[in-house]
Amino acid sequence: QVQLVESGGGLVQAGGSLRLSCAVSGRTFSTTSMGWFRQAPGKEREFVAAISWRGGSTRYADSVKGRFTISRDSAANTVSLQMNSLKPEDTAVYFCAATPVAFSANFDAYPYVGQGTRVTVSS
Repeated sequence: QVQLVESGGGLVQAGGSLRLSCAVSGRTFSTTSMGWFRQAPGKEREFVAAISWRGGSTRYADSVKGRFTISRDSAANTVSLQMNSLKPEDTAVYFCAATPVAFSANFDAYPYVGQGTRVTVSS
């Protein structure tokens, strides 16, 4: 099992920044890639960003490309999501997820998911 705990959510004005963190524990050797997903009220969960645990390769949703940056600290077993130039449409609960397979934008590929942290962007 892999345990994931997110932190760093909160309320921010449009144009502001937030940094989300995800602490990874448990069978971390089985983690190949990490991802961030989000779910806005009344909407389906959507892919935000993913990173390979060893090589650091990344991929982003078009909606956040150029504004969000995913990174990982293998020694500290943490994954972060730096969010800049936030927009009201970024308001959602953000989930950290881990998968033993190559990184994917498909939420179903991630068997381990955290409880989520809420991000609210006011206009």
